[in-house]
Amino acid sequence: MQAFMIAAGTILFFVLVALAFAGPNSGKATTRRLSAIKMRHSDSADARVEQQMRKVVAARRPIIFADGQQINYVDKLRLRLAQTGKKWTLQQYMYASGGLAFVIMAILLLNGASFFIGLFFGLLIGAALPHMVVNFLVGRRIKNFTTNFPDAIELLVRGLKSGMPVSETLSVIAKEIAGPVGEEFKLVVEKIKIGKSMEEALQETADRLGTAEFQFFVITLAIQRETGGNLAETLANLADVLRKRAQMKLKIRAMSSESKASAYIVGSLPFFVFGMIWTINQEYLEGFFHEPRLMIAGVAGAIWMAIGVFIMAKMVNFEI
Repeated sequence: MQAFMIAAGTILFFVLVALAFAGPNSGKATTRRLSAIKMRHSDSADARVEQQMRKVVAARRPIIFADGQQINYVDKLRLRLAQTGKKWTLQQYMYASGGLAFVIMAILLLNGASFFIGLFFGLLIGAALPHMVVNFLVGRRIKNFTTNFPDAIELLVRGLKSGMPVSETLSVIAKEIAGPVGEEFKLVVEKIKIGKSMEEALQETADRLGTAEFQFFVITLAIQRETGGNLAETLANLADVLRKRAQMKLKIRAMSSESKASAYIVGSLPFFVFGMIWTINQEYLEGFFHEPRLMIAGVAGAIWMAIGVFIMAKMVNFEI
């Protein structure tokens, strides 16, 4: 079992190294260059508008890039913790993961499991469970933000039509809209008060949230500042587009609910059957915790099940 785990870890290490040094896809880079050249020499009005939008977006410097390089995993983890809306620090997250791994390992060792099995499952659960909790909190907060964001845009439109400046309307949104929307706009207003420009404050919020809806909002304001026009009408159209986008997501979720239910059943059935047999006759399955061959077979089966669940999740996940 020790040799198997060392071999699996070595193979995984070389795979990660190969992926890290693989570099960008040359085919995609060539396609982007050809598309840029085609757009640059096109006489179409739509192409010129799209090119101007690309220039506005490219001119912005999101916080996830510094000197042309992507931030490291520690900063990404800090960003994920900030997206939860909780005041969690990176040290607290690491302490929670390490403590959970130690507790799981101690429980397995006290129940007679080998050291390597306890270490493996302790590290696995200690790393996976906090990550899943953070993903759940981030997803719930982003969903709440996306649901209430069109209402905030419509409130901004009404404020602009009544003659209020954009900065004061943002303060009204921070006070009137509850939940993540009000919290994020409150942070934007505070950043503007300490001397940052509105574009910088909104872009930092967009980078921290990582949602396409708020990025649309920021880009709309930037393009309107560059080209001019009726901002209230533009934002009203944006609010309508975001509501239709949310409706399309709900339709796709309803259409794919049957496939998702099938994936959940197929993915959880082996573990459910294993648990039921364990409650009825523990001696029948004790070999999976002591016999090296059964342990290897169990780990291999779990890996293949994880691959299958990942593939099924990708098959029923649709981007809009």
